[in-house]
Amino acid sequence: MVDLERIKAESVAYFRALDENATLRHHFRGTDEEGGLWYFEAVPDRGELTAIKQVELTPAGQLHRYSWEHLEDEHGFLTDQAIDPEEDPLETIPAEEFQRVWTR
Repeated sequence: MVDLERIKAESVAYFRALDENATLRHHFRGTDEEGGLWYFEAVPDRGELTAIKQVELTPAGQLHRYSWEHLEDEHGFLTDQAIDPEEDPLETIPAEEFQRVWTR
């Protein structure tokens, strides 16, 4: 039997450790097919960029935030896929732009 509480606790601990111990952070913005905006804060981990914070700004103006403090809800979840700036249609943005959206 799968222990969902244990898995969630391990995920929270993993993303929290990445966030608290990060010395280098990367920030990206992208759009989806519906015109929504996506913002990511990612850190290097095991040779990949792992998102530790994510914001979705919907075309209707709704804001959804995900991090180790709030991994998922009925609208979505913190991505578990590595960010590849070479492959993903994302634009590098300044940390200040990410923070403005994150704290909105």
